[in-house]
Amino acid sequence: MAGTEQHYVLDRPAFDRPVKILIVVSPYYKDIADNLVAGAKAEIEAAGGTWDLVEMPGALEIPTAIGISDRASNFDGYVALGCVIRGETSHYETVCNDSSRALQLLGLQGLCIGNGILTVENRKQAEVRADTKGQNKGGGAAAAALHLVALARKWRGQSKGIGFKPASENILLAGDTDGSTTA
Repeated sequence: MAGTEQHYVLDRPAFDRPVKILIVVSPYYKDIADNLVAGAKAEIEAAGGTWDLVEMPGALEIPTAIGISDRASNFDGYVALGCVIRGETSHYETVCNDSSRALQLLGLQGLCIGNGILTVENRKQAEVRADTKGQNKGGGAAAAALHLVALARKWRGQSKGIGFKPASENILLAGDTDGSTTA
């Protein structure tokens, strides 16, 4: 039974500089969204981070909002929150697949995104997953974003030593054999 399974949770990452996270939420199901946001805020604050919040009409707009924010602001990471409950039409599959795919593509471009958009069969499943004292998927999405930020900070300054980087500050010009002329 899924309710009795134990899952391993990574330790919260530590930061030497403050972390700034944007929470993007679709409050289509307001009570569910409020619980997801509460879990995300608590996790970010527990890691010593700060957050800002924007609302979008639906889950499909969340990736676009994150993309716009990345081009126009200075957030370290993002938390995508919302809830899609299966209905009677195929719209459920479109919203679930396209929002998830768009978030994944943004992540592959280097954005640190925790995906907390619930995709469930019914309201009861959503309530259980959003409950901050239960599965706390909002907090889990924030934790994922924080871990990605920590990883990006760890590796961002490192270089693989490839590309067109000068071996030293003195750049030799073509035809200069003795190093007397530098750029």
